[in-house]
Amino acid sequence: VKVLKSMTLSMTKLLRRSPSLLGRASRVLRQRGFSTQPVEAEEAGGGISLALSEDQVALQQLARRFAADEIIPVAAEYDRTMDFPRPVFNKAWELGLVNTHIPEEYGGLGLGCTEGCIIGEELAYGCTGIMTAMEANGLAEAPVILAGTHEQKRKYLGRLTEAPLQAAYCVTEPGAGSDVAGLSTTAKKQGDAWVLNGNKMWITNGGVANWYFVLAKTDSNAKAGSAFTAFIVDSDTPGITAGRKEINLGQRCSDTRGIAFEDVVVHDSNRLGEVGKGFKIAMGAFDHTRPPVAAGAVGLARRAMDEAIQYSAQRKTMGKPIAQHQGVSFMIADMAIGIEAARMLTYKAAYEIDQGRRNTIYASMAKAFAGDHANKVCADAVQIFGGNGFNTEYPVEKLMRDAKIYQIYEGTSQIQRVIISREIFATGSPTPLAP
Repeated sequence: VKVLKSMTLSMTKLLRRSPSLLGRASRVLRQRGFSTQPVEAEEAGGGISLALSEDQVALQQLARRFAADEIIPVAAEYDRTMDFPRPVFNKAWELGLVNTHIPEEYGGLGLGCTEGCIIGEELAYGCTGIMTAMEANGLAEAPVILAGTHEQKRKYLGRLTEAPLQAAYCVTEPGAGSDVAGLSTTAKKQGDAWVLNGNKMWITNGGVANWYFVLAKTDSNAKAGSAFTAFIVDSDTPGITAGRKEINLGQRCSDTRGIAFEDVVVHDSNRLGEVGKGFKIAMGAFDHTRPPVAAGAVGLARRAMDEAIQYSAQRKTMGKPIAQHQGVSFMIADMAIGIEAARMLTYKAAYEIDQGRRNTIYASMAKAFAGDHANKVCADAVQIFGGNGFNTEYPVEKLMRDAKIYQIYEGTSQIQRVIISREIFATGSPTPLAP
């Protein structure tokens, strides 16, 4: 315990008290992604490496220890009470495991998407509900990082690095989820301000957020690409009402609510990007945030597989552990195959965006494959546990409930396939994925 505390303190000092060292590390990490070869070597044909850098391994170990010490012991209780995991969030914030993508200029670590995936997988191994409560900040931050002015970034990203606060991404509505073009929340210009009216739904961190990223229609006659404008809205603005906390199938400690906007006045200085460019900003954020969501699914699948391995090694039938029955061992083999494949797809998607290249097709592939596989792994884990798997005294029933949302939020598995197919046919090449 003393050794772990010492290592944790060392990492804390690295993340919080050594900005010059951290700055150098983060710049290297952003250049290399998950390859130990610099970009120059890659471009020169020097080959690739799938090994994590020393700094990435250190982040992975920190997140893994945090999940083991701070998340796993309390996950079942948060699932039962459905309380927001604020104490866990605050500890993660202190260690630098939240808001990792915020640039150093605004108090963040300035890490890349790859590092977010490495951290996210470990946190999700502990509990995806708690991980989602943390990762929701990343989704809200992404549009601001991509399109915000210096003042907007200083004000709103700075808040999240100065104190353990939450933010939320307000796009989905009761009648418009996958069909973003069908959003009905409006924003009308009045002098130097905008007046927002409408209802958002299924907003993660909705009841605890300090501010919202909001997408609203500003031109009812335009096509989706120019009909919407993005805004940053303080949650305490008059006219905003947070609905009741929704009781979901899984990830129950994640705060999910409807948010109503009734004559909410937002100054034009809080408009994010140009008028009519909100749709592009909102969708562009997903290229950065879908890989970490896929990483969460990988972490969840890995946890379910580990539980199944341990149980199958102990549970005996017909005179031997059930792990020695081919029917069970093959299920676990398939779990491992898919987890490795999902992680590599996730790293590929993260690596591409970290290199400054468009990763839309890979982000959708990773999100769809990892989400689908996590659901299969958790269902098979319950099957391996048999009747015990159907009982709340054992961990896999929670994992199975938590898994389903990975096929729904940040774009359903079906929507990911729509995106992938469009990307393939849009290239005009018979081999669009050729290296």
